[in-house]
Amino acid sequence: MRLTARIVFFLCLVAMATQATAQIVEYKDEERISADSLLRAYDKLPYFSIYKDNYFTIGTTLGSPPSRHNSDVKFQLSIAQRLTKSTLPWKTYAYLFFTEKTMWNVFEPSLPMRDLNFNPGLGIGKWLISKDRVIGKAILTLEHESNGRDSIWDRSWNKLSLGVALYIDPHFMVYGKGWLAYIDSKQNKDILSYSGIYQAGFQWISSNERWVFDCTFVKRKGWNFNGNWIINAGFRLFKNHNQFLMIHYYNGYGENLLDYKQYHNRLRIGLLIRPNLFSDF
Repeated sequence: MRLTARIVFFLCLVAMATQATAQIVEYKDEERISADSLLRAYDKLPYFSIYKDNYFTIGTTLGSPPSRHNSDVKFQLSIAQRLTKSTLPWKTYAYLFFTEKTMWNVFEPSLPMRDLNFNPGLGIGKWLISKDRVIGKAILTLEHESNGRDSIWDRSWNKLSLGVALYIDPHFMVYGKGWLAYIDSKQNKDILSYSGIYQAGFQWISSNERWVFDCTFVKRKGWNFNGNWIINAGFRLFKNHNQFLMIHYYNGYGENLLDYKQYHNRLRIGLLIRPNLFSDF
């Protein structure tokens, strides 16, 4: 395992252990997430919403002098359209989602967009309830991801995913997501060895809701401990807004479809826009 990956793994374990020790406690009734009130509030929300994190960042490769070849802009736009209220069988709800991730070489002549990844899908969600309290949610998604290119640059795959998020308290969430993949492009038949077969992580929001932090580990195919790390930290710029100053760190493979076989160790800063509670994953 690379030294950087070892350090990242240690930091994430410490953070998770600290939160688990401090936050898995009995808290006051007014701090609980009531199932009935949450379902009523959810059904009254606008049908159109933010899905995953939306961000615009700029940065470079760690361990190498910055250059126009190893520095770029990375941004992501992610939205969801709820199709139903939570009135489907077993109190589930259906939604459509779309995420676009772009790698933009702004330091090269003509400012080329190096790779655009399109990720549409259909999801079925269900709030997990225990003793009349919401303790998390489960999501089943059918999604497609491709970069819209042809010939040797074509990248495309499809996933049937099952994810579960557990709310330790209103400020800390742990989650996991695994998938079965159908790879329909001949140019990325080995993508599971780089972009992974499941992911797990956590999200944390400070008690004053000014700081956010999340850590995700994406396990690559194979029996050894190989994976990709994504770490984000954000500071809310204005108390009543959902805009954050963001630090974004990526270590591993599969950061985008075109370069999924290339190892990246990049640090970026920028603007983050996210939901008020937890982002989807």
